[in-house]
Amino acid sequence: MRTVLAVDGGNSKTDVALVGEDGTVLALGRGPAFVPQSAGVAAAIDVIGETVRQALPRAGLPYADHIAAYVAGADLPIEEERLRDELLRRGYGRSVVVGNDTFALLRAGASVPWGVAVVCGAGINAVGVAPSGKVARFPALGRLSGDWGGGYGLGEETLWHAVRAEDGRGPETILVEVVRKVFGTATVEEAVIALHFGEQPLDLLHALAPPLLAAAPDDAIARSLVERLADEIAVLGTVAIRRLGLLDTPCEVVLGGGVMTARDPLLTSLVAERYARDAPEAKLLIVDVPPIVGAALLGLDRLGAPPEAYERVREHFLDPVVT
Repeated sequence: MRTVLAVDGGNSKTDVALVGEDGTVLALGRGPAFVPQSAGVAAAIDVIGETVRQALPRAGLPYADHIAAYVAGADLPIEEERLRDELLRRGYGRSVVVGNDTFALLRAGASVPWGVAVVCGAGINAVGVAPSGKVARFPALGRLSGDWGGGYGLGEETLWHAVRAEDGRGPETILVEVVRKVFGTATVEEAVIALHFGEQPLDLLHALAPPLLAAAPDDAIARSLVERLADEIAVLGTVAIRRLGLLDTPCEVVLGGGVMTARDPLLTSLVAERYARDAPEAKLLIVDVPPIVGAALLGLDRLGAPPEAYERVREHFLDPVVT
């Protein structure tokens, strides 16, 4: 039986799943962050190799007939190519496809092989695929490429407004208390200094997103940030739809990532309002299956797996005991 090694690489962890051609999940593993943009391509591929070796300690090369790696660190086609070439060079799989994790989200959530996916987790990104196969995507390099949003973007803005409210440069906001509580400090200034000296990790900014969302119904500053995020989630998807010429065509828009799958009532309603206004033919779907599912399904596509294999994979990861 041929096998797929599905890889979901993200900024906080790397998941791998060895899946048989019949959809049976043979092994699972979780490793550290997949960050080729900062650690380099070789180090990022090391993470995949070590994670597989822990999940399959007796496995030899190649690990699978096909590797389907859909990762957050592959934002440009050249980055996908470099990661694919390194995987092939090491012999981890007989064939390899590397893509951005938005493609996996789209495959996991859409009922047809095309549509639009917008991921809003630690960061934000989107991809669109037309029925013809034409692709619309974004560089997703942060502020350098015009991006804003995700949990990290919300955290930065929360801290910015809290600092200014505390020292008098900005309007009062309960985000001051949000920052103090999350960082465990008496003042926002103490939190800023701790970040400056590396005494607190920058990743803690992401932890500000949930209490920000919770505060938004009762705080004008917090609400303005949630409205801005809703604008970004909507404009990414709408622009992708427009670039594919699908504005007048019923089109599924798959929404994923931790910020969206939390299903905050205010954010969800604002996003829906904006799509209804700007892309009325869009059908919004919030998908919270693990991203590894999309990678596995794309890998099975490459093997030409039977229909029951896809259901077997989905059922495995929807089992609360497994997840």
